[in-house]
Amino acid sequence: MKYAQEGMQYHLQIRNGEVGGYVILPGDPKRCAKIAAYFDDPVLVADSREFVTYNGFLDGQQVTVTSTGIGGPSAAIAMEELVKAGAHTFIRVGTCGGMDPAVKSGDLVIATGAIRAEGTSREYAPIEFPAVADPDVVWALRRAADRLALPFHVGVVQCKDSFYGQHEPDSMPVDYDLKQKWGAWLRLGCKASEMESAALFIVASYLRVRCGSVFLTVANQEREKAGLSNPVVHDTDSAVRTGVEALRELIRADRAGN
Repeated sequence: MKYAQEGMQYHLQIRNGEVGGYVILPGDPKRCAKIAAYFDDPVLVADSREFVTYNGFLDGQQVTVTSTGIGGPSAAIAMEELVKAGAHTFIRVGTCGGMDPAVKSGDLVIATGAIRAEGTSREYAPIEFPAVADPDVVWALRRAADRLALPFHVGVVQCKDSFYGQHEPDSMPVDYDLKQKWGAWLRLGCKASEMESAALFIVASYLRVRCGSVFLTVANQEREKAGLSNPVVHDTDSAVRTGVEALRELIRADRAGN
């Protein structure tokens, strides 16, 4: 692949060695400035397509936030290019829709693994290979949520490519398949649905880097169906704070050699 400039990553427009080893990955580019505000000395590094990148410091360690846009393809591109530029640890911070009725609006969900109901991961690994989060990152996210006294759930999430296939399955030509599998995920205890973690976990396995995910639950359609309280929550600050605190945990653990 010929890059526009030698040593420049094609899509992110970052130079090799220009990012921190520890990276937060939101989907929405507009969240990057909000996340970078938690860093010391944040600086905008690049703004290209859906990919916005800031650098800063946590406890003296250089860290980065890069947006990925929506879905697996652009998330995989971001991770590939960030790893080439020097990153090794990733936390996806985003939103999800709850599935387990115990998951309420405003709760956090920490993913231990992801159902590969999307397409990107299939171009990296056979479907039999599981999409799992790095245990060190899961540990750090759990400690962070505990430290911040935030309500959270830990478990498997479902990843899909079609947002409206989830929310309006009856309108789709393959409604029978979508509804049957959704029922299976519910019976298996799936916590929430989102769009990026399966691709990120598989790419991280392939590249031998660490990745985990934490999500704000915007709402839960299964609670809505059951007539339970289901307000819509959009403020992602609790997920952001958890992701930032988890990076601090990982930085401390790595420095201690644990």
